[in-house]
Amino acid sequence: MGGMTERKPFLPPRWFIRAAWVIHRALYRLSGGRLGLRPPTENKYGMFRLKTIGRKSGEERIAILGYIEDGPRLVTMAMNGWGEPEPAWWLNLQANPNATAELPNGSREVTGRVATGDERSRLWDKMAKASSGLDQYATYRSRETAIVVLEPRTPNG
Repeated sequence: MGGMTERKPFLPPRWFIRAAWVIHRALYRLSGGRLGLRPPTENKYGMFRLKTIGRKSGEERIAILGYIEDGPRLVTMAMNGWGEPEPAWWLNLQANPNATAELPNGSREVTGRVATGDERSRLWDKMAKASSGLDQYATYRSRETAIVVLEPRTPNG
């Protein structure tokens, strides 16, 4: 369209995003886990709880994240409400890749890693189908948003 530049999509203020996270966690807690998680569909990401070990504290940390499935793997983005800093759960996972994913149908032990190359491109495209405007929202960050793959942990791993 000639000289028109594409505008960034609306992003609520940071305080609003943080308040939404607090409310989401409270909803999960107050409902005894009945509300707040959902499985993904082909066109909508799911919601799960990720339990990591704090890289500094050594204590359990929990985040509720959006995800898609890629076979037996769970896939999420290491973004902090489209803010600049990396999310703490991702820093924790890099320090200790073993974690627990709490899904609507139960828990599973997982090991996290970053997707690279063709795998990252494929998973980004798959994530974009479940999250409209993903490419436009990504422009809020000055760096590439990591795609995190959570693979089922083997009994010996």
